[in-house]
Amino acid sequence: MLNVLTISGTIFALIAAGYFAVVRNVFAVPELRVLGKYVINFAVPALIFRAVSSRSPAEVLNAGYLTAFLITSLILFFFGYHLAKRGFRMSRAESTFHGMGMSCSNSGLIGYPIVLMALPSIAGTALALNMIVETLVMIPLVLVMAERASGDGRISRKMRREIAIKVLRNPFIIAIVLGVAISLSGWQLPEIIAKPIGLLTSSSVAVSLIVIGGTLAGLPLGAVNLKIAAVVFGKLILMPALFAICLAVLTALGLGTGNPVLETAGLLMVATPAMSIYPILAQSYGQENTAALAMFAMTIVSFFTLSALMWFLQIGAS
Repeated sequence: MLNVLTISGTIFALIAAGYFAVVRNVFAVPELRVLGKYVINFAVPALIFRAVSSRSPAEVLNAGYLTAFLITSLILFFFGYHLAKRGFRMSRAESTFHGMGMSCSNSGLIGYPIVLMALPSIAGTALALNMIVETLVMIPLVLVMAERASGDGRISRKMRREIAIKVLRNPFIIAIVLGVAISLSGWQLPEIIAKPIGLLTSSSVAVSLIVIGGTLAGLPLGAVNLKIAAVVFGKLILMPALFAICLAVLTALGLGTGNPVLETAGLLMVATPAMSIYPILAQSYGQENTAALAMFAMTIVSFFTLSALMWFLQIGAS
């Protein structure tokens, strides 16, 4: 258990450092946004590119893993959406972000650092696989559902084009595409390119965790209610449980990942809080208060749930 707490404690100590840096006015929230832009546009894309380009196409495009992760994410999204809409009588916009909170993991900024410490040999592969589903499927799905909710229930051709452009311009997508191209070509990057990418990659973990902690300090918070608790429970408990079931079913059908270590890494990643853009994206549609509170609550609770999961999986510090 001490080894487990070494991993989770390290991650959440950096998140706490970011939180108190804002509370104590070491950083202002606007200054933190600059660091956030650096993480999103440089550090994490460099991390994804190196993870994808340095592995074989078979590793990066593991069909069993992608299928299990996609099924899990879609089921949780629509479960959260209909629970909010029919169970809690929430609006379509509220229901959309209820579903997003349950189904979109923070693979890059929390999941990767944890897996990097616990299972370093597979961390980059797991991150690349998760990003493929999250960036190509889940984020566009949320945008489409949110636009439908804010309009007359239809998506115009112009809006579809705008969403497609947003996805194609996403730094994560560009990094995945370039990484796959390098992987398929078998080309070895020259040192003059590889070393700067390596320096950017090495900065991604610490800076991203500081940014997450500082962002939490700047969020408007209210009282936790049943709706918030449902999002937290769905994300931290139901999602890893459903992912484990999907992996088991696919393995029984002969469609598994063929890599137990990758499956363990995936379980850790899906057990993380919602992705960091969750409250930011919700703000664009007037749903920031609920999303911010859910993000804050699940980040705190995830220290205990992730530690318990690592203990259950018998993962120790590397």
